[in-house]
Amino acid sequence: MSTSLSSIDHRESAARLGRPRQQGSRGSAAVIGSGFGGLAAAIRLQAMGFDTVCFEGRDKPGGRAYVYNDSGFTFDAGPTVITAPHCIEELFDVAGESMNDYVELLPVDPMYRLQWADGQSFDYVSDESRLVEQIRRINPSDVEGYRRFAEYSKRVFQKGYQELGAVPFLNFRDMLRVAPDLMKLRADRSVYSAVSRFMKDEHLRQAFSFHPLLVGGNPYSTSAIYTLIHWIERQWGVFFPKGGTGALVKGLVRLFEKLGGQLRLSSPVREIQLEQVGNSIKHFVSTDNHARQCFDLVVSNADIHHTYAHLYRSEKSAIRTGKRLEGMNWSMSLFVMYFGTNRRFDQLAHHTILFGNRYKGLLNDIFKGHTLPDDFSLYLHAPSITDPSLAPEGNEAFYVLSPVPHLGRAKVDWDSIAGRYGDAILASLEQHLPGLRESIVTRRHFTPADFQSELNAFHGSAFSVAPTLTQSAYFRPHNKSASIEGLYIVGGGTHPGAGVPGVINTAKATCALVARDFGVLVG
Repeated sequence: MSTSLSSIDHRESAARLGRPRQQGSRGSAAVIGSGFGGLAAAIRLQAMGFDTVCFEGRDKPGGRAYVYNDSGFTFDAGPTVITAPHCIEELFDVAGESMNDYVELLPVDPMYRLQWADGQSFDYVSDESRLVEQIRRINPSDVEGYRRFAEYSKRVFQKGYQELGAVPFLNFRDMLRVAPDLMKLRADRSVYSAVSRFMKDEHLRQAFSFHPLLVGGNPYSTSAIYTLIHWIERQWGVFFPKGGTGALVKGLVRLFEKLGGQLRLSSPVREIQLEQVGNSIKHFVSTDNHARQCFDLVVSNADIHHTYAHLYRSEKSAIRTGKRLEGMNWSMSLFVMYFGTNRRFDQLAHHTILFGNRYKGLLNDIFKGHTLPDDFSLYLHAPSITDPSLAPEGNEAFYVLSPVPHLGRAKVDWDSIAGRYGDAILASLEQHLPGLRESIVTRRHFTPADFQSELNAFHGSAFSVAPTLTQSAYFRPHNKSASIEGLYIVGGGTHPGAGVPGVINTAKATCALVARDFGVLVG
């Protein structure tokens, strides 16, 4: 199966990681939220020997990776780009299981199709020779520049991902230790600036700088460290779980429960209170439908601002932390629309990026403006290209997302304009997919207001704290609370950040701290 492609790197990584030596119960752990970060933490904790309960407020697991089922269509609500599959394999390895027994990852080729308003297109693939031919077709003089960029991206990947991607930064000394290497790699430059040093054609500059948008960052302000995403995709490719991202979530839940963990759905955590019990601080978790329960530690996969400002609202230090978080730069939000059609469309890619007439100007409006732009660039997801089972026979399943300002920046009444905004997006898509609107048989949307109300996302931000240089590593909210004993953080709001590999690696970094603090032997 295609997921074995990471065999050597994965075996070496798993050997370094080791498996916890369980010696009875280590204690009790609560995981708040069942997104990828929460499930990854829950699996690691249960494998360590903690009695782990994962609380999920919604009726299905997955957090942002929710699933909608409408009229025979399966719509993944959130993450659809799976890279670095070894991160997922590791979760099964620490539990003594094989990922192949739980989920199948299907390769996506091309990884993305990029289309510009002037008619130019680019198939973004992992194979170097095919990728170079795409570059040569657009601008032959940029081929050599690309090769130099790829080498640069590889060096950034080796430092930023392989060495530091799952290492927590809890004190400034940790940052000082790696600062010289980061400066050599010019982490102070933006992704767009770094790419522009190597390639001159504007289409190619955009093609190799759009990736920060996948983790909530502006290519013009996100640190060049994020050019490592290019090498991750060159190294391992892009995948999609058979049955949809929800099938991967189900596989992780099955693994967690097989280890003895408990998942409690429709159980939003209302408050967590600290109490001294004997010589220890305990965390008492309150939900609507379960008795107040005591835990030795909490790992929160909830929105980081919600964790401090709401869940721990009885703690003055948590309130202060929440106020500090409000002053940080938060990522953009998204308007996401899910729709199914009663026909298939020819020459469609699984992932398509549709650039509008503006690039930098539109990004400025999204990340710095105070109104909703009239134009947009779009990401179109057509999963039934790779897995036809996600739509009825002869039909097509889609979702399209448009990056938009978060609610703290643009005070948009999404309840009143969502329908019209969706109509405008469909009209734009119909230029690429003739007959689209008349073929739609089901449609729904998810707005920044929904991110705020359903996911407790501060400002309706889709990716938590923005991935700027001054909000990365030590400067990002830490994986362990400095003021609340026994509180740990996973998810897009902590190190290393958003994206599926990112949030899974937050769990790896965070659970290493738990193992250290609770004396779990690894070997």
